[in-house]
Amino acid sequence: MTAVRVGVFGLLGSGNLGNDGSLEAVLGHLRATHPEAAVDALCGGPDAVTARYGIPATRLHWYRGEYRTASRAGAIAAKGIGKVIDVFRTAAWTRRHDVVIVPGMGVLEATLPLRPWGFPYSLFLLCATGRLLRTPVALVGVGAAPIGSRPTRTLVRWSARLAAHRSYRDAPSRDAMRAMGVDTSRDAVHPDLAFALPTPPASAPSGAPGTVCVGVMAFHGGNDDRDRADQIHRRYLDGTTRFVRALVADGRPVRLLTGDDVDRPVVDAILDAVGSPLVTAAEPASLADLMKETAAADSVVATRYHNLICAVRTGTPTLALGYAEKSDALMERMGLGAYCHPAREVDADRLLEQFRALERHSAELRRTLTERNEAAVRQLDAHLTALTAALFPAAGQTHAHATRETP
Repeated sequence: MTAVRVGVFGLLGSGNLGNDGSLEAVLGHLRATHPEAAVDALCGGPDAVTARYGIPATRLHWYRGEYRTASRAGAIAAKGIGKVIDVFRTAAWTRRHDVVIVPGMGVLEATLPLRPWGFPYSLFLLCATGRLLRTPVALVGVGAAPIGSRPTRTLVRWSARLAAHRSYRDAPSRDAMRAMGVDTSRDAVHPDLAFALPTPPASAPSGAPGTVCVGVMAFHGGNDDRDRADQIHRRYLDGTTRFVRALVADGRPVRLLTGDDVDRPVVDAILDAVGSPLVTAAEPASLADLMKETAAADSVVATRYHNLICAVRTGTPTLALGYAEKSDALMERMGLGAYCHPAREVDADRLLEQFRALERHSAELRRTLTERNEAAVRQLDAHLTALTAALFPAAGQTHAHATRETP
């Protein structure tokens, strides 16, 4: 029998560790349960994906300057031409597969600045061509949120409707899609795909106050906050810097974490402002690296969603600087609902109070996190097993193009 041909799709290999971690989790499951599957990717950073995961990869966009702001007439024209060419490129790639998986990521949300003709348009092309060519597209463990922009909302809604399978990483995501007019009655909710990744052993408590990991982010608000993005960012950076300075005043070593390449300027700004040898910066290249950092810490305070995932996954008491409902949902699921603080309005004094309360209950919270992690791993494994069992036979039985080469 011909091996099932699986495509993976998304902003993968582009510097976002959470996105790449979701891909790694799906690849790990496929290699363990369906080693015969032939997997390749259509993604933002094909060279990085091939080098790191050993699978063939194709560039998501024909126009190489897709993510740069187009100001000159030539660049604007090239972007427009690229949008047309990408219709045919996406269709040709989709046609070569028996099933396409979109692994996790916040592909149905706009909680961070997002243009409709960027990734939402690419996702719509995938789901539309998948429906036309009878290649099932599975949105697996994705994030969703209410979207104010009508063009973006329309593209996201139709992408979801055209997908053959949808599952979400939390209940608010499913609720958001239902509110957008998508029938979610058969859509599952399960823990984030990162819970399928292996974890490093936790460090034994030394008894003395140890390192605090502070995960930072180039946070400028959401898609509807463009007119006050600089103000939001200044408040976030000032509040976080004051918090780090207070930790240093208490003699605590602080380890700054990132989750995307764009976060590095925030790290540099805090290092310069605090100016203490107690503050150092990690350079993680994967979620595994982030988990090693959080596992070695006494506690974590973090903003990026997958910084939070790594911290709770390793059983480390965690406080969230949340910028979207997904952060609150994760913390509630893991028994940490009382330890959330708004990233838009960081109050360093209040944050320090919450942090001290977190550390006072550290032993109790570690026990809770152990129990919640065990339950999350079981639930996610059951979903992935059922999903691939359903998708793979369907792919082999229904696709006339399963053994036909694309010219």
